[in-house]
Amino acid sequence: MVVNFTIVPIGKESSLSTKVAEVLNIVSESGIDYKLHSMGTILEGDWDEIMRLIKKCHKKILKDSDRVLTTITIDDGKGRTGRIAGKVKSVEKKLGKKLKT
Repeated sequence: MVVNFTIVPIGKESSLSTKVAEVLNIVSESGIDYKLHSMGTILEGDWDEIMRLIKKCHKKILKDSDRVLTTITIDDGKGRTGRIAGKVKSVEKKLGKKLKT
């Protein structure tokens, strides 16, 4: 399963990099495969592990915020792994060139 998620604290300063760093510290310590991008984080792994991780990240940000908006997009393909990089490579193969990632 591949999941893209974003967590946005509402009602705090406009810069989010400190909060993103807090979340990515939790993500990196989880052992779940991930990739940070400019608009969120992609995870790949087991449903229960990923949902537990997102919940932990959400609660961490909620501790210091009055309100938090968490968005989750799920691509669940039975038995598929290596899709964080594999999906990009598939498109690059079809195009015949490398893309910016």
